[in-house]
Amino acid sequence: MSGAQGGLGSGAQGGLGRGAGRIVGLGVALALALLLLAAREANAAKYSVAQCGWHVGIDAGWADSTSGVKFRPDSYCATSPSADPFDGIHMKSFTREGQTSVWGTRFARWRWEAPPGTGITRVSGTWWHVLHDGMQQRIGVGTPSGSFSPFATAGETDTTPRDFVAGFASPMPALEDRLLCAKVDTKWCSLEPGSWSALRALTITIEDDTAPAPGVGGELAAGGWRRGNQTVQFWGSDAGGGIRYGETLLDGARVAFTQYPCAEALIGSEWRGTRMRPCEPSASGSATVATTAFSDGPHTLGHCATDFAGNVACAPPSTVLIDNNPPAHVREATLAGGDDWRRVNDFDLSWSNPDQGPASPIGGASWRIVGPAGYDSGVRFTAGRNLGALSDLRVPGPGAYALQIWLRDEAGNEAPSTAVSVPLRFDDVPPGVAFGVDPAPEGGLPEAIHADVADAHSGPASGAIYYRRLGAAQWIELPTKLEAAEAAGTAHLAASLPGGLEPGIYVFRADAVDAAGNTATTTRRADGTEMALRKAPPAPAAKVGGKAGSGSGRTRDFTWLRVVLHAIPRTLRTGESVRLSGRVRSHGVPLPRRGKLVAIQYFESAARRWRPVLLTRTDRHGRFHARYRFRYVSGTARIHLRAAALAEERWPFATRASRPVTVRVTG
Repeated sequence: MSGAQGGLGSGAQGGLGRGAGRIVGLGVALALALLLLAAREANAAKYSVAQCGWHVGIDAGWADSTSGVKFRPDSYCATSPSADPFDGIHMKSFTREGQTSVWGTRFARWRWEAPPGTGITRVSGTWWHVLHDGMQQRIGVGTPSGSFSPFATAGETDTTPRDFVAGFASPMPALEDRLLCAKVDTKWCSLEPGSWSALRALTITIEDDTAPAPGVGGELAAGGWRRGNQTVQFWGSDAGGGIRYGETLLDGARVAFTQYPCAEALIGSEWRGTRMRPCEPSASGSATVATTAFSDGPHTLGHCATDFAGNVACAPPSTVLIDNNPPAHVREATLAGGDDWRRVNDFDLSWSNPDQGPASPIGGASWRIVGPAGYDSGVRFTAGRNLGALSDLRVPGPGAYALQIWLRDEAGNEAPSTAVSVPLRFDDVPPGVAFGVDPAPEGGLPEAIHADVADAHSGPASGAIYYRRLGAAQWIELPTKLEAAEAAGTAHLAASLPGGLEPGIYVFRADAVDAAGNTATTTRRADGTEMALRKAPPAPAAKVGGKAGSGSGRTRDFTWLRVVLHAIPRTLRTGESVRLSGRVRSHGVPLPRRGKLVAIQYFESAARRWRPVLLTRTDRHGRFHARYRFRYVSGTARIHLRAAALAEERWPFATRASRPVTVRVTG
């Protein structure tokens, strides 16, 4: 019998049974190996691999140096969980039945290879064998140079399973169990009867000092400010036992932990691999991190990976910027030029931003403009780091609008509930102004002159009434008051006439200004007639001692004005025209050489007021002609028309009108 070999000493011989001789020889070898193992660095990372036992299979390759002619394998390793884990368990190499011999040095083997960068430092297990005519079972390691160095050798039959253990000073790349014809290659071993070798319950200890290489990325690590739920991706690679765990940390707090699938079994209180490389050499995963659990500001992201041997390595830490809270409202919002009514549709707003502290800077402002008749511009966004102004804002038309503005930070947080409202008041429409009709004494002037002012947007703000005698060039301002009227957006201008005005014709002008600064001027009444009033000279004294038979004995001068209107036809349809004609006749005052100004007016029932339809002039004899087409009448309407001789310069009469005529229009 040959003892343990490969530098581990020879087995004891003589006085001992065959099995005892093998055990003693193996024990000496193991003692030496363990002494060498203890001298190694104590902090080397290791893991154990269980093979063929404990319900575990095998991770070994089988080969036959005779190309499958002289040997064959057989194995039964992984029993069902409920069965005895070692009942009938074996890994065997057999000589083939029907073969008579095999040449020396030829062998069959089971081989376990350590993962790259690792090595086998210890092995234990159980072996037994049937050996004839120079056949041996040898258990050893493959050396870094590629040779085979046995640490246990048996040359005689022993069918009792016996334990063995061996350690190695330097990690070895492989473990082999050989069934060998232990003769020189010029001799042969008889295969009748056949031989076989067996193993089971192997525990292979692998030293793995190479740390894994971890990495981390994904949304959370993509840079910029992050908020809400963010995806983090992580990965690792390991050339040895493979990646077993991954742990992601934010400010040192675990936010994700991953246990990757590994081939392992809990044996006793120890997790052992069931393959030589229990875990995959590369692994990756992802997790969702709720950033709302962290304060606004910078944080440190890390990821560490652990291999099956317990080596831990961490990726370089990176900074993550988190912000989940919207900015506060803008401060000191100010419109350039103030927030009063203006005539120019151009608004510039500026403000101060709130302090963001460690959170993300202001990234822009969201805003919308709302106004009359349900107008809504919709939410718009203007980007800009620490934006503090909006310029060239416009509204769709005259009216009072509101600009609602709130801030958005660079992380995308915003809260419309923090909106600040700023008024935008625009009015480019002049006010409407027209003189009213004030009662006057016969042949005289009224005590006061009134004008109505209307402005639908900014409202009347001020005004003045002027007068001048016909033919005079200079307007004279009257003391004028602006009095609010009952209806919104309306007011009255009221001015008192001075006493002692000379007889003659006086014309009047009203100026009005609204709150936006728009101005309007008129010299007309609401019906379109010129605002001209005549103060008659005093009546001449009565004559005494007239001709006999003269009756009263007195005479007086007088003037008069008549206006007549005719319409043909009186019944017509929408789209047809009515022909209008008439005459202005006066007594005591000649008609203007260029003709008298005449307004054709219709009566508006809702306002109880005559409104102008068209203007025309008479000839020098007072005759006039005009046509008017009814374009927009639907249904049937009775329309009252009249002709009005308007007051104008160098014409002593106030407005006089004809009797109304009625036409019937059907649409």
